[in-house]
Amino acid sequence: MLASTPIPESAERRAALSVAVTARTGLDPAAIERFLRAFYGAARQDTLLGPAFAGVADWERHIAVITRFWCSVALMTGDYHGQPMQAHAHLALQPAHFRRWLALFEQVAGAELTPQGAEHMLERARRIARSLEMGLLPLPLPATPRPTAQGQPA
Repeated sequence: MLASTPIPESAERRAALSVAVTARTGLDPAAIERFLRAFYGAARQDTLLGPAFAGVADWERHIAVITRFWCSVALMTGDYHGQPMQAHAHLALQPAHFRRWLALFEQVAGAELTPQGAEHMLERARRIARSLEMGLLPLPLPATPRPTAQGQPA
C-alpha cells in the first residue's frame, strides 16, 4: 500500500480553489460581504439573536472580520486567523440560538445568493453551527447511580 502524499498548501492552490468555487457558485468576496451585511442586519433585528450583537462596538470592523472568516470558509482563501469558539464563548448561546441562526441564514442566503452559492454557504454554515454548538454547550451526561452501603445502585 502506498503512503498518500498530502497536497501542499500554497497561495496558488488556494487561488485556484477560489476561482473554481466562484465559477461554480457565483460567490466572491464582494458577494459574500453583501450577503453578510444582509444576514447580520436581519440577525441584529431578530428578537432571539439580536442581543448577541449588542456588544459589537465597531460594526464595520466586525463585518470585515466575519467577511474574512466566511471567505476563508467558502472560498478557501486562508485569510482568517481568529478563534471562533473563543469569540462566541461569552454569549451564553443555547440550542434555540443555533436553530434560529441557521433558519435565518438559509432564508437570507436564498434571497441574496445564487442557488449554488446559497447551498455552498449553507453546507458550511451547518457544519460551523454544529461545531460551535458542540464546543460551547456541554452535553448533559446521564446521572451515574451512586452505590448504596451494600454496593447496589441507589
